[in-house]
Amino acid sequence: MQEPSFTIGIEEEYKLVDRNTRDLISEVPETLLPKCRVRLEGQVAPEFLQCQIEVGTKVCESLDGARSELAYLRRTVAEVAAEHGLAIIAASTHPFGRPSQVEHTPKERYDQLADDLQEVVRQLVISGMHIHIGIEDDDLRTDLMGQVTYILPHILALTTSSPFWRGRDTGLKSYRIAIWNGMPRTGIPEYFDSFGEYQRHIEILVNAGVIEDATKVWWDIRPSHRYPTLEMRISDVCTRLDDAITVAAFYLCWLRMLYRLRRSNQRWRRYNNFLINENRWRAHRYGLDEGLLDFGLGEVVPFRDLMDEAVELIQKDAEYFGCVDQINHIHAIIENGTSAHRQVDTYARAVSSGKDPEEALCLVVDQLIEETLIGT
Repeated sequence: MQEPSFTIGIEEEYKLVDRNTRDLISEVPETLLPKCRVRLEGQVAPEFLQCQIEVGTKVCESLDGARSELAYLRRTVAEVAAEHGLAIIAASTHPFGRPSQVEHTPKERYDQLADDLQEVVRQLVISGMHIHIGIEDDDLRTDLMGQVTYILPHILALTTSSPFWRGRDTGLKSYRIAIWNGMPRTGIPEYFDSFGEYQRHIEILVNAGVIEDATKVWWDIRPSHRYPTLEMRISDVCTRLDDAITVAAFYLCWLRMLYRLRRSNQRWRRYNNFLINENRWRAHRYGLDEGLLDFGLGEVVPFRDLMDEAVELIQKDAEYFGCVDQINHIHAIIENGTSAHRQVDTYARAVSSGKDPEEALCLVVDQLIEETLIGT
């Protein structure tokens, strides 16, 4: 079996906020996207809502290359936004923005989505991070998709950045998932024995006129329709750049570990979606804080312990890709918390010091603006 290229591509969605009010913009300035496109040569695009902007790295051969690319993308979009009196935040929800105040991008694809999905899609004031790993063989890509679902809740827990919704602390570390679950064709995918079987299922929907192509299948992980990659989509967007690269490194190494097992005629044990979805809920609700189910033990285990085991499993792969430091940064995320933890802490400290909730939420936005550019 020919080893996959294991190339890396990262897509991130940012929110555009007014520097003065810290609120989401309702309409994007006409010159903002053209200026970004001049500087980023096809690596930037509008998103469904005008308050969002999406960037994507080039195909990268290493994690260091992906980090440099992503740092440049964040920095450049932030500079162009600043020219328009705006800032970007890498967070999966805005602390107090409301869906009713933002307009969707006038584009045929988005007009159709708005018409098809109605109020569901109007709630999508959320952002994500998608990580593509190059796996050229169709059947291998499909097989690994079925095995990697086990670790997706762990990845979600490491990335949570959406604790607030419409000015309220939701009590969930990733409220984005609650909104995303309202969309069709989302969540953990079914298991497919081959790429051909996966294609046959997609073709049923296409031939029935339900979808145009597989880009409208929005599972937590999917074979990319455009590239020979396995695209991980469950994660919130990480506010800090180093956290994003660590998650990319973990996903990359886990896939190679699964590939090594297959090369040795072994495989990761297949677990029913019933169990994986329970861990998905726990990550969505608690993030790192309350542990996940260890299916073998049949009990909830502290997240730190689970990740210690996971890191040990991929040690060879971290060494192979030269990303031991990035993998070890997982421990720092667990120790210091994710963006969701920091947002909630900032809000609580501000309120306890006498600030009203609106002022406290603005301070959370200020923190997000600052952290988005750390390391760029």
